[in-house]
Amino acid sequence: MTIRVMIADDQAMVREAFSVLLNAQPGIEVITTAVDGLEAVARAEELRPDVIVMDIRMPGLNGIEATRRITRQTDLPTKILVLTTFDLDEYVYEALRAGASGFLLKDASGAQLAEAVRTVASGDALLSPEITKRLITEFSRLSSSAKPPTQVRIDALTNRETEVLALVAQGLSNAEIAGELVVAEQTVKTHMGSILHKLQLRDRTQAAVFAYETGLVTPGRTNL
Repeated sequence: MTIRVMIADDQAMVREAFSVLLNAQPGIEVITTAVDGLEAVARAEELRPDVIVMDIRMPGLNGIEATRRITRQTDLPTKILVLTTFDLDEYVYEALRAGASGFLLKDASGAQLAEAVRTVASGDALLSPEITKRLITEFSRLSSSAKPPTQVRIDALTNRETEVLALVAQGLSNAEIAGELVVAEQTVKTHMGSILHKLQLRDRTQAAVFAYETGLVTPGRTNL
């Protein structure tokens, strides 16, 4: 199936360049663009794209707040891929907390951008090892103010699902989790689907954020 994409960026040259790059890729179609966060929110509601490539710094409504407004709409299946020229922890952290499914720097190649769109559209996490490391560091810094898990939501998970969630939060892929737990990769995928459904989360990136923010997992150890 074709992945329907929206580009949200206040720079016309960036919108045009990304549109050309992505439209040249098989299975990807740029259906619209937006010049700021407000337009991105409005067009997301109207056109329901599969993925939005969202710049962080835009006039009026920035990309983080636009992401937050879009992901709060549970009837919208849209995934957000945040793009920025600023490789800073605060942007990574806030974008993921707002509901973004991935984070990519603007100097990424066309092939990397296309692969990122496919990854996010499939529901997988898009966090490089460097970004994961910084994200964990940020959670560690904020761990003293972390809230205890919402017990009703945590109790909904089986012991095995809790183990899978902890390993997802540590950045492991399905194949790596399968090896760690000595189960089939398809079994891990089934558990992951159940976790997302029970916790009402959009994808594994948000599952990882949930695990850290609720205190289910803390940097350096798992609370199992």
